[in-house]
Amino acid sequence: MSAALKNCTATVKLNTGANIPAIGLGTWRSENNDGYDSVIAAAKVGYRHIDTAAIYGNEDQVGKAINECGVTRSELFVTTKLWGTQQRDPETALNQSLKRLGLDYVDLYLIHWPVAFKTDTIKDGNLLTIPKKDGEADIDYPEWNFIKTWELMQNLLKTGKTKAIGISNFSINNIKELLAAPTTTVTPACNQVEVHPLLPQDELIAFCKEKGIVIEAYSPLGGINAPVLKDETIIEIAKRNNVDAGQVVTSWHVQRGYVVLPKSVKESRIISNLKTFTLSDDDMTKINNLVKVKGENRTCDLGIKGFPMFQ
Repeated sequence: MSAALKNCTATVKLNTGANIPAIGLGTWRSENNDGYDSVIAAAKVGYRHIDTAAIYGNEDQVGKAINECGVTRSELFVTTKLWGTQQRDPETALNQSLKRLGLDYVDLYLIHWPVAFKTDTIKDGNLLTIPKKDGEADIDYPEWNFIKTWELMQNLLKTGKTKAIGISNFSINNIKELLAAPTTTVTPACNQVEVHPLLPQDELIAFCKEKGIVIEAYSPLGGINAPVLKDETIIEIAKRNNVDAGQVVTSWHVQRGYVVLPKSVKESRIISNLKTFTLSDDDMTKINNLVKVKGENRTCDLGIKGFPMFQ
C-alpha cells in the first residue's frame, strides 16, 4: 500500500509570532558550488526555508542562490549563525554574514555553540576557524560566556537585520542558566540541535516546548552517510508504505512537532526530503523504540571534553 506522500507545507509558530517552515534545507558541508546548486534546486521544488552558518563557508553561494532562485525574499525563511570567535561582537559578525549573503536581513540568527573562542592565536585574520593553543581549542572562558553574548544578541533585534534570535547546541542546563540571567529579556526563538531516532532528545524537546523555544533538528538522518536510513526497522516501514527511508525519518520528525533540516546536494534527494506522509501510531512507536535497542549515537561534537557549558 502506498502512503499519501505530498510536499510538506506545515509551519511551526515561533514565540515572535512568525511562522517557520517545518522542513528546511540544511547546507552544512555543502561546498564548492553545492551550496548554490542545492538552494536553487530546493527553491524550485517548494522549499521556503534555508539554513546556513558563517562557519559553513558557503554564505556567499547560498545568498547568491537566494537572490537568483526566483522566489520573493519575503517568502523565504533564512537562518545563519554566529561563530564562537565573534561572540564578543555579534553585530559585526551579522553584518559580515549579511554582506556575504547579499541580504538586508535574516529571519533567524543563532549563537552556533554555547562557547566562545579567543582570537589571540589567529594570525591570518580568518575568524571562521577553531583557534588552537597547545593543541586544544582556545576557549574564551570564564572571561566571556554565552550570557554576555546573548545580552548583545538581544540588541540586534532593534536593528531589523534579524527578525528573531536563538541558540544552537544548548543543553537544558545551558538554557536554564541563560533564562535565569538578569540581563536576559528575550527568550530564544529556537534551539537548533542534533536530533534523529538514535538521539531523540525527548527531555530537551519537552523542556524547550515548555519554555516556548522551538527545536530545530540538524543531522536528522543520523549524520554523515545517514546511518539511520540503513536501519532494518526504517527500511521495513518504508517498504510497507512504498516510500523511501528518508521520507520515513523526515515524516517522523515533522510528526513530532518541530523543525527538521535535512541536508543534501543531490536534486533527487532534495525533492524526496520535502515529501512527507502520516505515520501510524504503531510505526511511530517502532521508531521511538530504536534508541532503546541500539543506544544513543551523537555524531556532532566540538570535541571539548569536560567543558562546563556542555554539561
